[in-house]
Amino acid sequence: MEATQQRAVYWGTGRRKSSIARVRLVPGTGKLVVNGRTGEDYFNFQSGYISAARSPLETLGLESEYDILVNAHGGGLTGQSDAVKLGVARALCELDPNNRKPLKVEGYLTRDPRCVERKKYGLHKARKAPQYSKR
Repeated sequence: MEATQQRAVYWGTGRRKSSIARVRLVPGTGKLVVNGRTGEDYFNFQSGYISAARSPLETLGLESEYDILVNAHGGGLTGQSDAVKLGVARALCELDPNNRKPLKVEGYLTRDPRCVERKKYGLHKARKAPQYSKR
């Protein structure tokens, strides 16, 4: 009977605004796949989103050693790309605990707490009040 060769897979979850990204890092050539589509196709060839998603790997010099497989939902492209960035950073910490320090210094392990403020009664939006008239 053959011994089954186990493939190293590292998981990380990232969240930003209302976006959630479940990230898998697998040994490979450095491609980015989001929801079954290439990263360039999914993020509409906008290099800012793609480079943000890959930036934790580039910090450690591992951009061509791991493939990034992502399942992302909720929010828009900006939130999803930042969620992928956090997920990749967390997966890299799972890969090697020594990766934590350089990623923390760059700010990749900090979850961005900002989200939409709720609308209040008596106002048009969260803070926009009706026009005031003295008479």
